[in-house]
Amino acid sequence: MHTVRVCPDMWADPDEDLRNNDKPSPDGELATLLDYLTGYRLTLRMKGEGLNPQQLARRSVPPSTMSLLGLVRHLAEVERDWRNWIVPGDPAPKLYGADDGDFEGAVGEQDLVDGAFADLAREQAATDAVVAEYADPGARVGRDRSSVRELWVHRIEEYARHCGHADLLRERIDGRVGQ
Repeated sequence: MHTVRVCPDMWADPDEDLRNNDKPSPDGELATLLDYLTGYRLTLRMKGEGLNPQQLARRSVPPSTMSLLGLVRHLAEVERDWRNWIVPGDPAPKLYGADDGDFEGAVGEQDLVDGAFADLAREQAATDAVVAEYADPGARVGRDRSSVRELWVHRIEEYARHCGHADLLRERIDGRVGQ
């Protein structure tokens, strides 16, 4: 079990927590949204640090198929889905197949773990690039004419919800709790 030196009840020492900084909060709506999204993305990554492939693939409780690895795969899939809402033309295919392939296929193999984290980074960057084209958060985009603001907030909500799941999954694996 990981031991935190400064604050034993916290996930990470404040000086080592990538989410902590002494900078003032960002100016502007889009910068604030990006700051929150970045924080949740870092939180998700932290929840898997130091775990082997079998631990990352460990399921929560039956009948759930949720695992930390499944969450990484799921968030890669939803990043692609959000991008599909915006870009014209046919949607990009699912990364992990239909239905719950993101969770069902999350097995404890190193190549699969490496691929999932690479998929997540690639899909995040691609979606970020598309959303960054719209400086006006009120702009209406895509087939459904959703606002850019709605897409930002929905992405933050999705990561925040799944970071809560990740807290519980990690605690079940090795007792570490969130902050």
